[in-house]
Amino acid sequence: MKIAYVFPGQGAQYAGMGKDMYEQSAKARDMFAKANEILGFSITDIMFSGSDDDLKQTKVTQPAVFLHSVILAKMLGDRFRPDMVAGHSLGEFSALVAAKALSFEDGLRLVSKRARAMQKACEAVPSTMAAVLGLEDAQVEEICHTIKGVVAANFNSPGQVVISGTVDAVDAACEKLKEAGAKRVLRLAVGGAFHSPVMEPARVALEQAINETEFLFPVCPVYQNVSAKAIIHPDEIKENLIAQLTAPVRWTQAVQNMIADGATDFIEVGPGKVLQGLITKTNNTVNAGSAEITNY
Repeated sequence: MKIAYVFPGQGAQYAGMGKDMYEQSAKARDMFAKANEILGFSITDIMFSGSDDDLKQTKVTQPAVFLHSVILAKMLGDRFRPDMVAGHSLGEFSALVAAKALSFEDGLRLVSKRARAMQKACEAVPSTMAAVLGLEDAQVEEICHTIKGVVAANFNSPGQVVISGTVDAVDAACEKLKEAGAKRVLRLAVGGAFHSPVMEPARVALEQAINETEFLFPVCPVYQNVSAKAIIHPDEIKENLIAQLTAPVRWTQAVQNMIADGATDFIEVGPGKVLQGLITKTNNTVNAGSAEITNY
């Protein structure tokens, strides 16, 4: 039996997130205080008392989800013994910190820089994303290849792919995908086209910061979004993190590879239960659950 710990990305946030951890754990309070100091604003006020709209700002959402996941992993203490880890998009940074490839402080700085760079890129080009349900991955990719400005961005589970690009290109792709037999095509309430060429300015902005940050060998393999393969070498981890901003999230393939490598139990560490659902849709023979708060 092998245990895989998985970390959610943007979209898992909710009003009041993290407040229970803050109230229960001195270690959590220390980490939240450090986060406020590093970020230069009180993210705890927004997380604990802000509205859903306050939390939807990319520059807030990404650090908030990262903090919830990383602090929860720390609160698990000796129970956190991963055989492998993975994170969905932003969650890859949480996974790397939890697996000790990256320090908490450096991870938060990179996440903050990533969030701001992505928000700036979104503001520069009107862009969006849409979820496509009920088509084969290859069908979605083929249709996207026929339309300039849109790509398949997230392979979440069999039959669920998210496309990303300029508003006009996504709209055109949505029509073609419906004609091809998609069960549903849903525009997502996101700030822009993540994991697409629209994010190239953000990738450039983040590249230098990642290259200047110290990465160590993780305590276990990290299944990264870009390759969906188990990675342990710090240089390769960096390359994949940089590429991730404009490359697709191969979550389906990563889950399949983790299962092929022996994973029988998946534990989601962070807000929400989105990844558990995607994992069981990918393979319903494995166990998937949530990490539970432990006093620490």
